[in-house]
Amino acid sequence: MTGIAQNTTEVPAHPAFSLKPLMFETFVCWMAMMAFVALAGPIARVIGLQPWQVGTAMTTAGVAWMVMARIWGVASDRRGRRKVLLFGLGGFAISYFLLSLFIDVALRTAMPPLLAFAGLVIGRGIAGAFYAAVPVTGAALVADHVPTESRAGAMAGLGAAGGAGMVIGPALAGLMAPYGLSVPLYFTAILPVVALAVLWRVLPRQERHAPPKTRPLRWSDQRLRLPMMMAFAAVFSISAAQIVVGFFALDRLHLDPVDAARTAGIALAAVGLAMITAQLMLRRLGWPPARLIRVGSLISAIGFGAATLAGNAPLLWAAYAIGAFGMGWITPSVSALAANAVEPHEQGAAAGTISAAQGLGVILGPIIGTSLYTLDNRLPYALIGVMLLATLLRRD
Repeated sequence: MTGIAQNTTEVPAHPAFSLKPLMFETFVCWMAMMAFVALAGPIARVIGLQPWQVGTAMTTAGVAWMVMARIWGVASDRRGRRKVLLFGLGGFAISYFLLSLFIDVALRTAMPPLLAFAGLVIGRGIAGAFYAAVPVTGAALVADHVPTESRAGAMAGLGAAGGAGMVIGPALAGLMAPYGLSVPLYFTAILPVVALAVLWRVLPRQERHAPPKTRPLRWSDQRLRLPMMMAFAAVFSISAAQIVVGFFALDRLHLDPVDAARTAGIALAAVGLAMITAQLMLRRLGWPPARLIRVGSLISAIGFGAATLAGNAPLLWAAYAIGAFGMGWITPSVSALAANAVEPHEQGAAAGTISAAQGLGVILGPIIGTSLYTLDNRLPYALIGVMLLATLLRRD
């Protein structure tokens, strides 16, 4: 048993393992999720919801994600990545479709805003609980099969796939919005089902499990302190910026709901393009994760801070692109730091711990971002810039 655990970090456990199916799953799921985010502001205005209510619905997904991430991660250590990943992705596919159906009904009927709010909260919470299994087991699979020195590049590959989803999802939502705000939701609801079919066929069926009596990694494990802090800061910043962009286009740029949806979609598409560029560059640079995190934090702080000055759509798009470029270096480096810091039988728990920290960012980002937005529509971007600059003062 000891020999098997030691070999896990040296060579791939299964020579036939391919990153491409995980990249495809990451691509289509991000495409679906970002289409929803691009439409959140305009949908809220049509059905009579306030910004804080949309922020609360997003926060509920973060709570579910944070609570379930370590549970899924530990389960994948003990029961296998395949079983947990397929179960989580299947649950997400079903819940995303049901949420899309509910939103369509809300848009077409005179549904009371309170009922619409409750439906969004419940739907996002269930979807978040299931989707928490997907990135956790994906990161653990990479750690299982990719050597230590190549993990940052592999994580960047997944990040680039997610960035491509960010490009196409919001852009598609913007193009489809004139035909109805629910049309993009129905279309993107198909994508997780396609990903589930692909993974069902190609994921390895033979896996190594942690010894039955092994204790899960503790929350307070010092090896994960830096990755947890940066994971939280990055996702807090991203989620806050994403949730306010549609409202910013409505209020700061004075656009109507359809044009605001299109503008928000292009901004989020710019995020995806910038992250792809950054992550492809990361794979060529060969810098250590800690350096990538520092430089990425500085770039991202400059970009999102500049959004406070945006008075038209092109400036908003440029600010989001610069901010996302820095995030493209931070996010895969955080995952690589965590994976490289722990033992083979701890990979699922470590990925779950990092995902839980990200979930906390998802919780606080939307609700703090939308709350600050009600005071001044530039405050969320100012807070993001200050937070990212503050991370540069840390001691490794």
